[in-house]
Amino acid sequence: MIDLASVIRPGDGILWGQACAEPRTLVSALVEQRAALSGCGVFLGSSYSRLVKPEHADHLRLSAYCGTGSNRALAEAGVLDILPAPYSRLGSLIREKKIAADVVMVQVSPPNKRGEYSLGLGVEYVAEALRTARAIIGEVNDRVPWTHTEPVLHDKDFALKIETSVAPVELPTPGFTEQDRAIAENAASVVPEGATLETGIGSLPNAVLSALVGRRDLRVHSGAICDGVVELNPRLCVGGALMGTQRLFDWARDNHALRLRSSDHTHAAAVLGRIERFVAINSAVEVDFTGQVNGEVARGTYVGAVGGALDFARAANQSPGGVSIIVLPAARVVERVSGPVSIPRAEAGVFVTERGVADLRGCTLRERERRMRAIAA
Repeated sequence: MIDLASVIRPGDGILWGQACAEPRTLVSALVEQRAALSGCGVFLGSSYSRLVKPEHADHLRLSAYCGTGSNRALAEAGVLDILPAPYSRLGSLIREKKIAADVVMVQVSPPNKRGEYSLGLGVEYVAEALRTARAIIGEVNDRVPWTHTEPVLHDKDFALKIETSVAPVELPTPGFTEQDRAIAENAASVVPEGATLETGIGSLPNAVLSALVGRRDLRVHSGAICDGVVELNPRLCVGGALMGTQRLFDWARDNHALRLRSSDHTHAAAVLGRIERFVAINSAVEVDFTGQVNGEVARGTYVGAVGGALDFARAANQSPGGVSIIVLPAARVVERVSGPVSIPRAEAGVFVTERGVADLRGCTLRERERRMRAIAA
């Protein structure tokens, strides 16, 4: 029996790693013991475990920066408060106590010979929470690879620690459709040699990585590191979290080419501003004829996030030889976006569908509409 009440106080703010880095045993214990921890606030990242359900809002206050994965059910049930903040701001919001992180629950690898527990599959904004939290609860999972993360943890850092052997959440990429492959080939034609790549999650960004296999001297600097990097085998890979399958986890194990860092580093304007030929590849819910991007709301439901797309798009537009690429099916190019503008038209770069490429850089509104209509359904 995991006694979370020995560490967590009613009303605490609780935060944990997202996606593949979610500490599933600890989260399961939290929702089971929630009545004893009534009033606690939980800040969710992107979740795919389906462990936190709408009925758990009877004792827990749920908030998130995104509506992806199983968060969508929480949003549709009206029990999830959305924080529409860019990824680059999450660390500072935690430091400023705007996002409460009194207790942090982390999934870590077994320690190496130096007694260092790696954060394994994800660092991101959790790094800042670890520095400010009153208490850290660790799930030492022997199924989690030891990876080069900043920071690492030691025995003295944990207020409570359990050992498990649980398969991490996996995010398999669906098989690519002919449409996906056509979009990816069009996007790959825009990527310069020697580029440093950022890719969002989802099948289309992964398809673009697949289309780039065989290119030489590529590097990766991204928030999410997906399965597509395995075949790409970049010289250097800096990211916030691994979001893929066991194949990716095996590739990452003690891989000196891989570094997992805080979102204060991966999304920082000062860091991104030093990267030449930086290429940001992201998908969207929809885009309009002027280059405005909605990456958050579909049919009235919060399904995406502000996330890091704007941080990366702006950096790519300013990078010498760089480019911001938005990939999406032609049917999602619309006259007017139906949701919030996640990336403004002032940061419009290159848009790619299965019908072709529309480079909006330096174009007037009239010319933008002409080019976007040419790649729309």
